Amino acid sequence: MEMKKRINLELRDRAPEEVTELVLDNCFCVNGEIEGLNDTFKKLEFLSMANVELSSLARLPSLNKLRKLELSDNIISGGLEVLAEKCPNLTYLNLSGNKIKDLSTVEALMMKMEMKMMKRKRKMKLVHLKDMRKRKKRRTRMRMRMKMKQAQNWEREKRRWASHT
Repeated sequence: MEMKKRINLELRDRAPEEVTELVLDNCFCVNGEIEGLNDTFKKLEFLSMANVELSSLARLPSLNKLRKLELSDNIISGGLEVLAEKCPNLTYLNLSGNKIKDLSTVEALMMKMEMKMMKRKRKMKLVHLKDMRKRKKRRTRMRMRMKMKQAQNWEREKRRWASHT
């Protein structure tokens, strides 16, 4: 389903000015750009566009009240600086599963957002693919340690029972 149609379905006979949350996950965006979303969504606080094959944020409208933005599992590789100007109140951003190869693109956004956040004294949470990988590695190491400990305990029990016979 195309993004424009999905937005119309999500509105459910409401005016765009009234909507505070909009979930557009798994719909199709034409040419990798946002379509159907405009400046009339003035109260929008949460927007999710996960797995929509989004490659550019250039057509993102100004969403001054937006606080949470889900952009996971897309093909975004840069152009994140747009978020600082168009979403000044953004406090949560999920970019995991995108094609971001160089952290300098994310750092540029962070610098701009930090300048704005210093004025408001808010913290921005940024979930990035590398953070997700670190967590996964940490969990894998913990599982390996647990398996090693279980194997050591098993060997200890075997030796103990062997010494009793």
